[in-house]
Amino acid sequence: MIGALAATLAASSSLASWRDDHAILINTTRSLPNWAFWIDKHRRPARGDFVVFSAPQTPLITAHFGKVSPPFAKRVYGMPGDMVTREGSVVRINGTEVSRLKPVSSRGEPLEPGPTGRIPEHCYYVGTEHKDGLDSRYADIGFVCSARIIGTGDSLL
Repeated sequence: MIGALAATLAASSSLASWRDDHAILINTTRSLPNWAFWIDKHRRPARGDFVVFSAPQTPLITAHFGKVSPPFAKRVYGMPGDMVTREGSVVRINGTEVSRLKPVSSRGEPLEPGPTGRIPEHCYYVGTEHKDGLDSRYADIGFVCSARIIGTGDSLL
């Protein structure tokens, strides 16, 4: 009996520790081809990783996602120190095209271009290949810095 209680307490402690360091995210948008992500809350993002972050509360994000926006998941396209440039609607990182801007959202709202220049320390340019994706190419998301990052993800499904 005491052994079973000890095993239960140890398993409960391990599960609580795992829960504090990990999460599962279900993606409900069309901006990524994957719909389930395993999130590691302590892994530092690398180029190509999925990063999960809290979106800023802007009028556009509130209009599309409500007053309490769900977490966003995007791929890391640009790392700290990389150079983001824009020529017309084409956005490049270190000279390589990563996305194209649209003047208006799928609902017709005006979209402001996102930041250009050197990506600051502890910040990332995040994106998606989806033409209607709301990501760093637009000012409403901008660079995603570590204070907004929930974790780094791997797609499950």
